[in-house]
Amino acid sequence: MKFSMQHIFLTTLLLGLMSAGYAVAQAENTAPVPRTITVALDGSGDFSSIQEAVDSAWKGDTVLIKAGAYAQDLTVHSKEKIKIVGAGADKVTLLGRSELVGVLHVGKWPYGATDIEISGLTIKEHGGHALGIFNGNHITLRQVHVKGMVFGQQVEDVRIEDCVIGGSETTGVHFSDSQVLLIGNLIHDNDHGVYVTGKSSVRLEHNIITGNLFEAVVISDQAKAVLINNTLVKNGGGAAFLGLTTIEASGNILSLNKVGFLIATSSQTKMSYNALFNNATSYMRVGSPNIHAPELQAESDMTADPRFVDAEHDDFRLKPDTTLLNRGAFRYLGALPPLLVPAQNR
Repeated sequence: MKFSMQHIFLTTLLLGLMSAGYAVAQAENTAPVPRTITVALDGSGDFSSIQEAVDSAWKGDTVLIKAGAYAQDLTVHSKEKIKIVGAGADKVTLLGRSELVGVLHVGKWPYGATDIEISGLTIKEHGGHALGIFNGNHITLRQVHVKGMVFGQQVEDVRIEDCVIGGSETTGVHFSDSQVLLIGNLIHDNDHGVYVTGKSSVRLEHNIITGNLFEAVVISDQAKAVLINNTLVKNGGGAAFLGLTTIEASGNILSLNKVGFLIATSSQTKMSYNALFNNATSYMRVGSPNIHAPELQAESDMTADPRFVDAEHDDFRLKPDTTLLNRGAFRYLGALPPLLVPAQNR
């Protein structure tokens, strides 16, 4: 078979174009190498503005914030898989700006944010709000101090872990129509500790919620909640389950509150192995006024002194001689493990 020179030229050109197209496609499908973008007030980083650093971040990047008090606010939206890491909650503070309400916003309508992790910084409230999370998915806060309110709406797979949240004139943590895990946090000195509304689904595990003027936890509307191994102590009330809520509460300590559990007749509750001590009353039904309801107490509940190490100074670890050990499937009740018995006394 004979080929003309024109045929050979066209074939070679076609193969070359196909090869070039494949190379371009391969280049487009190759993920960029993750970067660390630094922010420093003294100009030693890539940016002095946290917002500009986050805006420049690509998928997989980390924004590292050096020590300083930043009179800046931050909005994270239309971003996926980025980390915002402060040099430490005692070293990095976000103060916000005078003309704006709130300091840090993750996601906003109609834009969202996906797979965002924030850690190692302090957020001070401004205008009554500190941190807002909206229309996002897979948002993690870890080792963050929030001085003010955390508010979230229509967010999924939010994890708030090992954080300190307090000093709000309203609520410490409020979520509506959201899916949230709160684990290992200290939530203190607000009007309410945690308030959940709408059709939210939340899990509270190993949190200490203390010093709140009213209830430590309020679950309302059609929300679903699981409370496991929490210490709710020295609040105006322990936990209130209102509306058409569905609740599981087990392994918690409710102590030194005015009321332990306040439960609406319309709420579906499953309770077991909770320790209640020194409240004005352990269980009440919602009414006008509220009604004492000792019949709601589960057989597995305990009314013994938890034996905190030093409740007056907010040390809610359990002494070795506490009776709240090995109850049901729980090695101990409440948020914190007991002190170890000295070897010579074993």
